[in-house]
Amino acid sequence: MELITSLNTQLTDKFGPLGPLLALGLLGLMLIVAVVPMLLKRPEEPFDKLRAQRDATEKAAQRQPTANLRSRGKADKLEKFATFLEPQDHETMTASRLKMLRAGYKAKNAVRMFHFAQLVLGVGALTVGVIYAMVISAQQEVSTQFMILATLGPGAAGYYLPIYWVTRRAAERQKQIVQGFPDALDLMLVCVEAGQSLDQSINRIAKETRQGYPALSEEFEMVSQEVKAGKERVHVLKDMSERVGIPDISSFVTTLVQSATYGTSISEALRVYSAEMRDKRVMRAEELANKLPTKLTLGTMMFTVPPLMIILIGPSVHGIAGALGGGG
Repeated sequence: MELITSLNTQLTDKFGPLGPLLALGLLGLMLIVAVVPMLLKRPEEPFDKLRAQRDATEKAAQRQPTANLRSRGKADKLEKFATFLEPQDHETMTASRLKMLRAGYKAKNAVRMFHFAQLVLGVGALTVGVIYAMVISAQQEVSTQFMILATLGPGAAGYYLPIYWVTRRAAERQKQIVQGFPDALDLMLVCVEAGQSLDQSINRIAKETRQGYPALSEEFEMVSQEVKAGKERVHVLKDMSERVGIPDISSFVTTLVQSATYGTSISEALRVYSAEMRDKRVMRAEELANKLPTKLTLGTMMFTVPPLMIILIGPSVHGIAGALGGGG
């Protein structure tokens, strides 16, 4: 008991009133860093052993490591952390993977890397905040509120930084797809009316829009590759609609599916829908133009009204002040 009291006194004298709390937080952080590797180290799966033996046999037969074996080994190393870096619930995992797809991250381990970035940035920023708070408290006396903000603020910022980045990437990607979709529809209509099939027109759009709208080009390229691989076109289009998450794309997919189901002309459906998309693009431009005067009002009031008031009222205020000073 005396040892704990003396240690508490030393920490309080050296780091201020929050010295024991900072010491406990640092000790807890060290324990977490020490325990996490042990928790992540799980026994090797029997299938992994069989796969390793098979890879070793193939390597011995070929006497040269191939690129596929190297990429497979990297995937196995990352898969060891899947239990702790990926949601175990199927619905949560599906939602997370869909979120990463909408942001443009199509790698198999995208969700795993996202949670790993959250862990590293959160713990790293929290460590920096603790060190900064200890250094400031050693130099001068600070309030409890400042200590809490300086400690937890960087950790929270580091944890939410990947979320903000992915959300921003998804919004920018959706904006790019919405902007380029009317032009893609016009090009598809021209290709279909020129005698090309729907698959050929999709492949053409993927090539032509790669420079201007790379996100839209990636989506149509994925559709083209999946159809070439033998997947049914209706399911491929519905997957694209769910993957993109844009109402215009969903309506477009519904139009194509209904046209294929009922046997109507695809070119006629595309002509009507492309005209509608052009009208919607004009309406979006008009909406942005109508919002502009409202946004300029605040800037006008901040930068125009104060100088105008100074010019108009300033001389009168100066004269009244001078008159009152002279009368006194």
